[in-house]
Amino acid sequence: MATVISTINLKGGVGKTTTTVAVAEFLAGEYNKNVLVIDIDPQTNATAMMIGEKKWQELNANGHTLAQLFRDALDPDNRSFDLDKTIQRSASSVVAAASRLSLMPSSLDLIALQDKIASMPAGQFYALTPTDILRRALRGVIDEYDFVFIDCPPSLGIITLNALRMSNYYIIPTIPDILSTYGIPQIVSRVKKFSEEIGEPIEPLGIVVTLFRTQSTVHTNQLRRLRSNKDAPLFDTVIPLNNQIADAAEYKTVSTLRQKWGYAGQFEKYRALADEIIRRVAV
Repeated sequence: MATVISTINLKGGVGKTTTTVAVAEFLAGEYNKNVLVIDIDPQTNATAMMIGEKKWQELNANGHTLAQLFRDALDPDNRSFDLDKTIQRSASSVVAAASRLSLMPSSLDLIALQDKIASMPAGQFYALTPTDILRRALRGVIDEYDFVFIDCPPSLGIITLNALRMSNYYIIPTIPDILSTYGIPQIVSRVKKFSEEIGEPIEPLGIVVTLFRTQSTVHTNQLRRLRSNKDAPLFDTVIPLNNQIADAAEYKTVSTLRQKWGYAGQFEKYRALADEIIRRVAV
């Protein structure tokens, strides 16, 4: 069965998408896992990183993104979502990872749809709910994958709840500063209540410290606080602030993961994080 992991932070710019894509690529390229990335963030950053803007524009124009799935939920009499055409296989610019990595692309159109989803038709016998759209759409293919990562928007609205509804775990990437970590207790509390409401476990797999600056007193002190935090466990791996990691967001074909993520320790950091994730879900 697939292990489904959502990545969440209420603040943008914390390395959430980069962490999601990097771990997915390492699990596919280094650990030979079949991995699906679901980009449910309307900013579409994970989509652009994995398949490039030109391919995304083509898919968006033809209705082959997650936006169409949610449009269909609002108008079930005119369904046109095609799961097979929406899932993009071999979805990585890294040759070594591409064969095992797939993507469900996002769309900017999700922004306009978010507020409408709460009013979707309940269906026959009231069987449909606004937070179960994504899970229902994927239930026939989800177990083709070893891991599914869902890149969530920086909110805990209905779009994110769709991701959590089908998740076993969630990860919170964060910069170790006051503003980026401020919402962590709220995330943990809200997810716990949602988990209890649906009667399914959704465990915090851990907090990942990203964009860490060794010379920053604020970062060092906040990292120490996170290590003693009881809200969620902290991953041992700390991802540094690094120009090549930032450059990896640009879509360009490379042969290996080391070429993409860098030669100054970044490759080893992301590999270590992927290894930690495998060990934590196996416990």
